Amino acid sequence: DSSASSATGYSSASSATGYRSASSATGYRSASSATGYSSASLSIGYFSSAEVLKKDSGSVAIATGEDGKARGEAGCAIVLVNRDNDGNIRHIFSAKVGDNGIKPMVWYSLDESGRPVEVS
Repeated sequence: DSSASSATGYSSASSATGYRSASSATGYRSASSATGYSSASLSIGYFSSAEVLKKDSGSVAIATGEDGKARGEAGCAIVLVNRDNDGNIRHIFSAKVGDNGIKPMVWYSLDESGRPVEVS
């Protein structure tokens, strides 16, 4: 419980499991994953990804890097940021997975208009 994991660097990966766990990954194509109730997964970096993997856990996956993506189980939340070429925030989006067309365990990113789009 209350575990934490962090990774930094090109293609780095971080994972944390347990109640109130936190995972963060920073770097180009980095990946972050958190499993457990009230967990958080954060990715920062170009083409980075964040995911939360426990259904109805109140967990949040946050992707703040340029062209980042996030996904989560139903009942979790995702937060996505769209940036301009200078790295400035252009759009931010948040949603509960399973509501308003946001599908469980589907990767999402933001398009140029700030709308969530499915990505592979």
